[in-house]
Amino acid sequence: MQYHDVQCHDMHACSRGAALLLATTAAPGQEAPPLRTGMDGTFAPHAFPSLSGGYEGFNIDLGNEIAKRLKRKIVIDAAQFSGLIPALAGRHPMIFSSLRPRSPRSARRACCFTEGYLNTDFQFLIKKGGPKVTKLEDFKGKTITLNKGSAYDSWARDLEAKIGWKVESFGTQTDAVQAVLVGRADANVAGNTAVAWAVKNNPQLELSYLYSTGLVWAAPLRKDSGELRNKLDNAIECMKLDGTIAKLHEKWFGVAAPAGSAAVTVYPGYGVPDMPGYDPTPHTPACS
Repeated sequence: MQYHDVQCHDMHACSRGAALLLATTAAPGQEAPPLRTGMDGTFAPHAFPSLSGGYEGFNIDLGNEIAKRLKRKIVIDAAQFSGLIPALAGRHPMIFSSLRPRSPRSARRACCFTEGYLNTDFQFLIKKGGPKVTKLEDFKGKTITLNKGSAYDSWARDLEAKIGWKVESFGTQTDAVQAVLVGRADANVAGNTAVAWAVKNNPQLELSYLYSTGLVWAAPLRKDSGELRNKLDNAIECMKLDGTIAKLHEKWFGVAAPAGSAAVTVYPGYGVPDMPGYDPTPHTPACS
């Protein structure tokens, strides 16, 4: 389980046309075509196989609810993450997966993004009843586990000398958490939602220190999808205002959405501020 950064390959802003997309509105008397989206179907609790067949998770519920509000059907294709971004050039005009826009300073980044709907932070988990941690320095002398090759791996290793912790990498996040459970390690660090999911499903664990990145998760679309993006934004903002995203947050992560977080905050304009394709045009969400 790890964060996925979006790196697209066109620096044009998100235009208001949608010539390469499925039509966002239907002709009179015709049903609007379904929204088609790709997701990483192996990333619990965002999207993962359901025991009853198909997939379930936060992103599944989010996509279904947005489609319902747009009065559209939705087709969700589960795929390996490595194939999601390339699919934006073909069958998938948008992606509802565990994706975060990265800084526009890189010359290789820029799609068109929806408004952010979840914070993407680093969080630690520990055995229940363990020492309380209020700052990173409290982990001095402790063994920290993480998923090998993840964003947390390089982050933790870069801080190893400064903090004085010992870092151990595991092939999967499940194994990294298990090391804490059996007492081999003191804490595990991963994405806040993945850690919340692990704690929700294991009463022997508890949440510990949260390291804020200031970043959010958002859905990327093709760069020419301004009209569709704005409709998605309107639905997302209405879901924030009526508490729907907050309810999904508590359902899947086991904790309430923090005040001021992306799950409950309506941002100005369309898209993610300071990210490629952002449109600062003021607007008021039209919620039915």
